[in-house]
Amino acid sequence: MSSFSKIIVSKFGGSSMADAVAMKRSAEIVKKQNSAVVVVSATYGTTNLLVAAAEKADKGKSEQLEPIFKEIRENHNKIAADLNADAFLLEELKKIYKEMDTVARQIAAVRQAEGENVEEAEDIDPDLIDPEKQPKRSLEPDEKLSTGEIPRLKDTFFGLGERMSSLLFTRCLQIIGVPASTFDVAKVMRTDDRFSRAVPVFDAIEPLAQKYLYPLISGDNAKTIVTQGFIGATESGVRTTLGRGGSDYSAAILAWALNAAELEIWTDVGGVATTDPRITPNTKPIRELSFQEAAELATFGAKILHPSTLIPAIWKEIPVYVGSSIHPDDGGTRIYRTVGEAPLIRALTIRRNQSLLTITTPDMLNTYGFLYRVFKLFNDYKVSVDSITTSEISVAMTVDDVTLNNTELLEALGKLGQLQIEKSFDQVSIIGNNINHTAGLAQKVFQELSDINVRMIGQGASKHNFCLLVDEGNGEEALKRLHKILIEKEVQL
Repeated sequence: MSSFSKIIVSKFGGSSMADAVAMKRSAEIVKKQNSAVVVVSATYGTTNLLVAAAEKADKGKSEQLEPIFKEIRENHNKIAADLNADAFLLEELKKIYKEMDTVARQIAAVRQAEGENVEEAEDIDPDLIDPEKQPKRSLEPDEKLSTGEIPRLKDTFFGLGERMSSLLFTRCLQIIGVPASTFDVAKVMRTDDRFSRAVPVFDAIEPLAQKYLYPLISGDNAKTIVTQGFIGATESGVRTTLGRGGSDYSAAILAWALNAAELEIWTDVGGVATTDPRITPNTKPIRELSFQEAAELATFGAKILHPSTLIPAIWKEIPVYVGSSIHPDDGGTRIYRTVGEAPLIRALTIRRNQSLLTITTPDMLNTYGFLYRVFKLFNDYKVSVDSITTSEISVAMTVDDVTLNNTELLEALGKLGQLQIEKSFDQVSIIGNNINHTAGLAQKVFQELSDINVRMIGQGASKHNFCLLVDEGNGEEALKRLHKILIEKEVQL
């Protein structure tokens, strides 16, 4: 096979890797699209099983690990058998099974060595892992480990799913006639050492990708490369993971580093819709989005795209396609720098579990620098603020409810003024174009929500977004009403 005429990076999520049938469907897409690089997630449910096993190990319950490991082995062995796996693939899977057992025992040993009450070990939130990320580090069973090894070991452990699925999917491509090879993404995905939420080092990634990955997809011996999402490594080779949305993000970074012609995200749904179809059945498919619209959708609650995904694509204006691996011919959503039509209202989203932090102090009156001090604290504690509004003596900000667990941040904010904490809100966002220059839109919105208390609004900072904060439980009703008048009836202003 000669060099690919254009570089297409295709990413497949856990549902697209669920079993041999799903893998074969995905493999046919790769063949049709002539994808140069394929980024895969762990098989569906595997990451959650690894999270459960890590919790057992972290609490010293090593005797409860085997049933979990057995389920993981059986699931992957079943796929391997269905794909007529050769001896090499089976041996590679066995090596990962052995590493899975070894690393889990190391986690338990380190926790025991700490002399802590292992029953009090903090549970891991599977949502923060997201079936799309984590890395590896080879450790000898008897290697002496420090207490700081647990985060490293967990990153290695959670990445085992992607390493297994990439081996299986490579085999799947080969049996339908696609020359394919597995590639360890840790060779090029350089990150810092912030385990479980590692930050990519872009200045290093691009030259590494050009050195180690590009030659594999160019020249007379070019092959489709199957690699792992979610996984990275530090400069010293210690495995890391990228956190939520890590597989999509990995694919976008590789597309950027390879100057790809297109990035494809294949999921179990046919692209982006005007809202969550689980809330209202009257959604409409969106065939094209601008980068700005897609970024707003991702940031404010759309489940299909993670906010980080678009950043590398925007840098080099790489088109992004989102489609269904189950029904690939049904069409999906294409995301470009500019689009043919820019409607006033494109979609609506809901973001749940929001808290409102309000700082009130006369120190704000006719002074400068106060907001700097506020946001410096958020920067220092690495916490994101979603929406903000200010008055002469107060500033109100929305954050995820989980932020309330950061007692040090809350204590520091409380020193700046009187801190009021309100939790359990829903944030409904209207996404479109020229929203902040359209008279009458706000009137329509508030008429429709006349019996729902809107605690905070955000409008004006972006022409693409109008946010409303409502009490938890009112969000879905607000979204249904607004979707009906703004999209289903195509409101006229």
